[in-house]
Amino acid sequence: MIDVKEKQQVIAPLNSNVFDSISNSHHEQVVYCHDPETGLKAIIAIHNTVLGPALGGTRMWMYKTEAEALNDVLRLSRGMTYKAAISGLNLGGGKAVIIGDSKTQKSEALFRKFGRFVNNLNGKYITAEDVGTSTKDMEYVAMETKSVTGLPESMGGGGDPSPVTAYGVYMGMKAAAQFAWGKDDLNGKKVLVQGVGHVGENLVMNLKKEGAIVYIADINEEQLRKVSKEHGAEVVSNDGIYGLDIDVYAPCALGATLNTDNINQLKCSVIAGAANNQLADETIHGPMLVEKGIVYAPDFLINAGGLINVYSELIGYNRQRALSQTEHIYNVTLDILKKAKEDGIYTQLAAMKMAEKRISDIGKVKSSM
Repeated sequence: MIDVKEKQQVIAPLNSNVFDSISNSHHEQVVYCHDPETGLKAIIAIHNTVLGPALGGTRMWMYKTEAEALNDVLRLSRGMTYKAAISGLNLGGGKAVIIGDSKTQKSEALFRKFGRFVNNLNGKYITAEDVGTSTKDMEYVAMETKSVTGLPESMGGGGDPSPVTAYGVYMGMKAAAQFAWGKDDLNGKKVLVQGVGHVGENLVMNLKKEGAIVYIADINEEQLRKVSKEHGAEVVSNDGIYGLDIDVYAPCALGATLNTDNINQLKCSVIAGAANNQLADETIHGPMLVEKGIVYAPDFLINAGGLINVYSELIGYNRQRALSQTEHIYNVTLDILKKAKEDGIYTQLAAMKMAEKRISDIGKVKSSM
């Protein structure tokens, strides 16, 4: 439903596209937030709360249209439901997006106002950092609500979750390697990491330590040079990267890079990356990867390390416990890959079925006397 919480909040235009999108994706609640004085324009999407409160980060991005922002937050929040469920966490799925330039439009007032909107949801949604936001931004949010995690260590939080996210992706990649080649050794394997932000850079570090040959691509030239210099990765142009002769493709930027055109160019054997919603269309591109013989490690499964890390804050933060639980991604990924092969289905569907079964089972527990 569309929910109004503060007088500054603006309801989306009443057209069938908006409500059809919300209905078709089975969301429980979508909140539009607008405050002219701070410049805040945000959307909070709560997909499912059967397992617990919806937890998901706040992304700040300069979307071209409000419809594009809505589509993104609906997809991302749905993915968080599956991510929490398959990771065994007692959390539901939610997400928020702030429409704006994260480099020029941030302010304390904007994030504190956003925190007030989050607080008005009475614990149903818990936010955290995401693309375009930081632990510092979450400090401002925390001044207005307790429904925030991903806080700095100085405030009792776990700090930057990126290293844990990257570790989970690394574990998932090794599991996919084991399934594809019969061993999980990545030494000498050629890996393309597309997107070398916080998570991508940490993934590069893990791969280089194991002896992988790492290629990197990003639209941020300065970050590319930094990562290349510090970790010895080879920079490649964004033009033609999908046709590179590599073993593993690791999408770690924004989603939907696995579309028909790009998949047709791929020469890799394994895909395992940190980006959310990597498949442009799950029902088309999941089976397409199977047909090409490419082992795909489901994104919401292997990039769950960050969620595991911030969940740990809610129950008393312990970095070693978070890493230990994240390491379990290896076994779950291997189980999913084997199950998909046995059932003759694509891996994303196998992972979704496992997550949906847990939600259904726990839903029955909660609804019974």
